[in-house]
Amino acid sequence: MGLVVQKYGGTSVANSDRLKAVAKRVVDTKKAGNDVVVVLSAPAGMTDDLTKRARELSDTPNKRELDMLLVTGEQISISLLTMAIHQLGEDAISFTAAQVGILTDNSHTKARIRSISTDKIREKLETGHIVVVAGFQGITENFDITTLGRGGSDTTGVALGVALNADEVEIYTDVDGVYSADPRLVEDAKKIQEISYEEMLELASSGAKVLHSRSVELAAKHDLKVHLRSSFSDAKGTIVKGGHMENCLVKGLAHSQSEAKIIVSNVPDKVGIAAHIFREMAKHNISIDLISHNLEKTGFQTLSFIIKLSDLEEAEKVLETSKEKIGAESIVIERDIAKVSLVGFGIKSNPGVVASVFETLAEEGINIHIISCSEITITCIIDKKSLEKAIKALHKKFNL
Repeated sequence: MGLVVQKYGGTSVANSDRLKAVAKRVVDTKKAGNDVVVVLSAPAGMTDDLTKRARELSDTPNKRELDMLLVTGEQISISLLTMAIHQLGEDAISFTAAQVGILTDNSHTKARIRSISTDKIREKLETGHIVVVAGFQGITENFDITTLGRGGSDTTGVALGVALNADEVEIYTDVDGVYSADPRLVEDAKKIQEISYEEMLELASSGAKVLHSRSVELAAKHDLKVHLRSSFSDAKGTIVKGGHMENCLVKGLAHSQSEAKIIVSNVPDKVGIAAHIFREMAKHNISIDLISHNLEKTGFQTLSFIIKLSDLEEAEKVLETSKEKIGAESIVIERDIAKVSLVGFGIKSNPGVVASVFETLAEEGINIHIISCSEITITCIIDKKSLEKAIKALHKKFNL
């Protein structure tokens, strides 16, 4: 007998028929001799709808109250699935994150898990129950409800897998694994059977939406195998685990259209200017992706950096407050950009990869705004209108 944690995304619990299908899969896993813990997202579209309702009342909803609102979606999912499991004759019980004891920090809408109490879950598993837990949410030491950010249910699933020492965590979505590129853009994209934590983390951080990056970090830290699968079929998906194949040049492509580029122009070239800008961003929990620094003329510099579109409104306020202090001439926002990333352990040991990327995009007439290279990733910021052409050309170039 093993312990399996199964996480189901919003499309998997979108309606009664899907809930019944998930309930059957969960019960089948239980009957196969496993203890089962299930983590659920809100029904597809519900979190967006709730956020929209909040913004109809306030342009900048209070984050604590927004968290109070958003967690209701997951509570709908867990109660309905538990009812469906009961209908199939199995014992099950649902818990919110607060009831379980998923303790987080105080960063509303972007909280991070500090600890998980497993006593209540283990107690119910020992009495033969299937335990259903709300993903995406937590509670602070002061009993305030928090949320983990978009995609946070993946993090809940993996964190529970770690805390419970699970044999495997299965992440169910509407796709059957990780592909060499987005199948919606590239018809001949291939499913990847196995991928390393490092490669998966880079793909997830670069826009591949199949698995949240924080969940990959957790799995890698604790060497926990994660199986990415589709809840719409019984096919084997993609296994995320340690190790890699040295003969694989590029494993896959990821992209994102949810970034904005900020250009801070003609700032005095003084020590501490960049430190001030990015310290102020950090105070507001705004993550910086790529940074470009250019000397424009004697004594002046221009800083360009990439952030999430969801952080743009707050970032603009921070920069407007800092503009006079740092002596910037202007702050320009570019929203029509996209990010394309190539990921694979072969990048480091093959110097020609970077040249091939430049050549391929140049042949397509695509200009690169910013480029960044690491041991296993090459990331390019380009115009959003060129995204599909870039993905197809690079996928073909590297024979993915």
